Amino acid sequence: MRFKVTISYDGTQFYGSQKQINQKTVVGELISALKRLNISETPIMSGRTDRGVHATGQVFHIDIPKYWKVDNFFYAFKRVIPKTISIKYIDEVDNSFHSRFSAKRRIYRYIFSTSSTNPFEEKFISFIDKKSFDFSKIENNISIFQGLYNFQNFRKLGSNNSSDVREIFKTQAYQFKKYYILKFEANSFLRSQVRLMVGSLLSLGYGNLELSDIQNLLKMDNLSLPKIAPPNGLYLTKIIY
Repeated sequence: MRFKVTISYDGTQFYGSQKQINQKTVVGELISALKRLNISETPIMSGRTDRGVHATGQVFHIDIPKYWKVDNFFYAFKRVIPKTISIKYIDEVDNSFHSRFSAKRRIYRYIFSTSSTNPFEEKFISFIDKKSFDFSKIENNISIFQGLYNFQNFRKLGSNNSSDVREIFKTQAYQFKKYYILKFEANSFLRSQVRLMVGSLLSLGYGNLELSDIQNLLKMDNLSLPKIAPPNGLYLTKIIY
């Protein structure tokens, strides 16, 4: 019997989402919790998040014994997982469902502020210097990333991908109270792609990059990586199936 599980987690508590030897990861903690329920299957995540990156809508699927009911599994699993991971929903799905390969779109949000650093938000919001920063440049130009591109210049070096081509369907930049939010919706993302896109947009807002510089990165005319944004402002928000 296959369950689809939607979770959220505090990324600052983990060395990324995928299992790693001698490192605390989201999958590693899930595996430990499942073993306490005598379930030996490995959860399959919809995608990886890097160290320090949060999730409010990460999804994984897992095959479990048929004697488990959704409600019973929900409450039992909730009791054994660490407090840094929260179960949002559990749904029974067809065995053809795959958390990664069945996904049609993924949505990330990046949150930052130009206000003074707040110790209660330090882990969850990126703070930048407001001096000489022009958010309107980001609002007016974030759509440059929409479309089908080779994002080789917007991924971490050493990434192993069969293709660096991705399609970004929607982008949005807006302000809510003291927070600035950047939203990206795509079929999938490369490793650290969102943080590198955000980094280039922040450089645009500071005037350290011109729009033509970002265009050249997308055209593969410029092979230097843009500055990467800190991980603590990034959230995997939703997986669309």
